[in-house]
Amino acid sequence: MRNRLFIYVVSAMLAAVVVPWSAVNSAPYAAVVMDARTGKIYHSRNADARLHPASLTKMMTLYVAFQAIEQNEITLDSYVTVSANATSEPPSRLGLKRGQKIKMRYLIRAASVKSANDAATAIGEAISGSEAAFTKRMTRTARAMGMDKTTFKNAHGLTQSGHLSTARDMTILGRHMIYDYPQYYNLFSRRSTDAKVRKVNNTNRRFLKAYRGADGIKTGYTRAAGFNLVASAERGSERIIATMFGGSSTAARNARVAKLLNMGFERAPSTAKLQRPILPPYDKNKNEYKGKSSRLVAAVKRSTRPKMRPPESSTLSTKLLPASGPKVQSQSDNILAALKTATSEAMVPQSSLSPYKPNLSNVSPRARPSRLSFVAAPVVEQPTETVSRRSTSGDRTWAINIGKFNSRYQAERVLLRMALTEMSTLDGAERKVKARATGYDALFTGLSQDSADLTCRRLHAQQLSCFLIAPS
Repeated sequence: MRNRLFIYVVSAMLAAVVVPWSAVNSAPYAAVVMDARTGKIYHSRNADARLHPASLTKMMTLYVAFQAIEQNEITLDSYVTVSANATSEPPSRLGLKRGQKIKMRYLIRAASVKSANDAATAIGEAISGSEAAFTKRMTRTARAMGMDKTTFKNAHGLTQSGHLSTARDMTILGRHMIYDYPQYYNLFSRRSTDAKVRKVNNTNRRFLKAYRGADGIKTGYTRAAGFNLVASAERGSERIIATMFGGSSTAARNARVAKLLNMGFERAPSTAKLQRPILPPYDKNKNEYKGKSSRLVAAVKRSTRPKMRPPESSTLSTKLLPASGPKVQSQSDNILAALKTATSEAMVPQSSLSPYKPNLSNVSPRARPSRLSFVAAPVVEQPTETVSRRSTSGDRTWAINIGKFNSRYQAERVLLRMALTEMSTLDGAERKVKARATGYDALFTGLSQDSADLTCRRLHAQQLSCFLIAPS
């Protein structure tokens, strides 16, 4: 009897100590399940509660880094000098040394695969000059995506006052990461990678191995946040994103996220049409600390056409411009309207247009052949056909990627349609389809840097995918 009473007393004392401690230190639970193709939410729990994101933060650190690379602020091969601030970050770390020079590509690998805090800080400082300036840019980018309840205070995700996000916002960010920068998304599926300092293993490798179709994207853990995970998986034509905050352990988190993904695949229709998220505008306040000029790449609604050069008496070509003649309908400055007209089924071949007969009654040109062509090169009558050609100019070594498709036929069809609608910027470019394990990339090669940049800006204005590929 006394032994039993002693056991009850001890049990009560343990309950009084252990239970309150665990209750205080347990992180709040939140979850979201989204159809990545459409952005539709299939399940949510505490989706808008502002919680500690932990290393899910690094998704935005990497997103801004990818944006900076695509806008030529920095390159993957740029050397970054590691600061004392970066080397002082707590684990997980790559093990960088103060004053060490390391390429940006290795910092990105370490931040995405190992979730290294020192690498994340070094990335932010390299792009914006200081971590504080970089986190302000992170927050501005989050707002542009619609992540209205997220505020970043650091680049790595360690617990800090005011550094908060939500399960819904992190799901939105994960979707942008997949569709805005697909050329970098494969980083999150690597089980291990070379980070120059050493080989590092993926913090999410257990889930990637265990769940069929899983290909990323980011884990996170702090005592205040619990075990967090944003995961994406693709099966056939369906792709689901599941986000969870507040897991009690890695195993418990992985098991719960697997159930959330299963729920998404059960509810997602296989015929849903892909609706890509709207690409946020390029942050115009980039690199202010360096005194560099910045160029805003945003959704342009109108493209102003240059005015016609005034006639000059010294050139034959301008003398032949008619003082009066047939009234030519001007093309609209609205890019979207122009593209719609260019791709309509009612397009008339150039050979069927009425011949242009200028009024030359008041012009006294020099003696010339009886037949004079008013175009840059002789017109040779031949069957109408679409020709893909590459310029031999030495500076036309850039390329653009306008999307990834499920079949070669789809990629070639989109390339042809784009070549017709963007003839002014894609003239001389070569259409190319590159097969990859995840689909078929649609590429235009043989472009100058200016032409490639202009084309992507015009496509971004229509909310279409496009990113530059620099000469290798």
